[in-house]
Amino acid sequence: MNKKTKGVNTICTHVGEIKDEQFKGAVSPLFMSSSYAFQDVDVKRYPRYFNTPNQEGLAKKIAALENCEAGLIFGSGMAAISTAVMAFLEAGDHIVLQGDIYGGTYNLVVEQFNKFGIEYSFSKGMQSDDFEKLIKSNTKVIYIETPSNPLLKITDLKMISALAKKHNLISMIDNTFASPINQVPANFGIDIIIHSATKYMGGHSDMCAGAVVCSEEHINKIFHLAKNLGGSLSDYTVWLLERSMKTMGIRVKAQNENAQKMAEYLDAHNDINTVYYPGLKKHDGHEIAKTQMSGFGGMMSFELNDGLNADLFQKTLQLIKPSMSLAGVESTVLSPSETSHALLGAEERKSRGISDGLIRFSVGIEETDDLIEDIEQALTKIKNA
Repeated sequence: MNKKTKGVNTICTHVGEIKDEQFKGAVSPLFMSSSYAFQDVDVKRYPRYFNTPNQEGLAKKIAALENCEAGLIFGSGMAAISTAVMAFLEAGDHIVLQGDIYGGTYNLVVEQFNKFGIEYSFSKGMQSDDFEKLIKSNTKVIYIETPSNPLLKITDLKMISALAKKHNLISMIDNTFASPINQVPANFGIDIIIHSATKYMGGHSDMCAGAVVCSEEHINKIFHLAKNLGGSLSDYTVWLLERSMKTMGIRVKAQNENAQKMAEYLDAHNDINTVYYPGLKKHDGHEIAKTQMSGFGGMMSFELNDGLNADLFQKTLQLIKPSMSLAGVESTVLSPSETSHALLGAEERKSRGISDGLIRFSVGIEETDDLIEDIEQALTKIKNA
């Protein structure tokens, strides 16, 4: 792996930038061409080959942040997840997955893998034995997500890395909720790191993208499938994403600070039943999170007390937006049972601890006093309704 030689904000700002040799502009120029020369060139460039100048530059930035050798930029987080996973699986293979994961990833596995003759198992817990007992002779990949969506469960990265090496497996992580500002899984031995770059990397709720970073060896294998599936990202969006990532370090740190304050406020509130946030000492994964995260992130979930309507609460908020995605500079909430995990079905959600009243809270960069005021007025209104 590469060694980080620069600070996080310096990497966010400068690594991977394209120098404007013609006009000496301060930011990377945008190369919009979808057709490049093929004669007398070192690289035959084509957008679907993930090697346009802007694609290559952004991949270098993300790889540097994740302390990896190489990366690829995709059209969405699910394009990144599906391509990375399928690159290492074929008919007759088996994958072990963490039970508590993003609903889209779960749907991909249960709706598509049987068509390709790929076996899968979901862990019931977060301990080493919960994963190891599922490993079979044909297991090839172990896949985790930490902190997890939507219950913010924490998986021990060193444990997963050791388990993968013991059984000669490829380890993969969805690192979206943490972002590379808070967690660098490669430093703990994880092989492949995946992001929905729509979230903290984009950070402004105005683009859709995905990323995969890992070793050159692994990226070459992923590339050979990726170029056939065609999940690349337009250069204009790549340019916008590179621009947005320049402020990712300071955005995420501000969201970390706000989320800690909001979690402590909600945890002490008489109208809140449960708060799921790894920055709280009472959280089951707090001690592990302290060893592998430099910040606890801007994401949390919580449940109102019985008798308080979660749907009405969200509709009554005036500043915090009920919205489908997460990790923008603005604070948002949603009900996982109606959005990200709706396709799991009521019984499956219940078995995973995802109640219909669960509210996922993506904390933005606003003043926390204003966020608290908004929550208080919403709670007052629904109690008096």
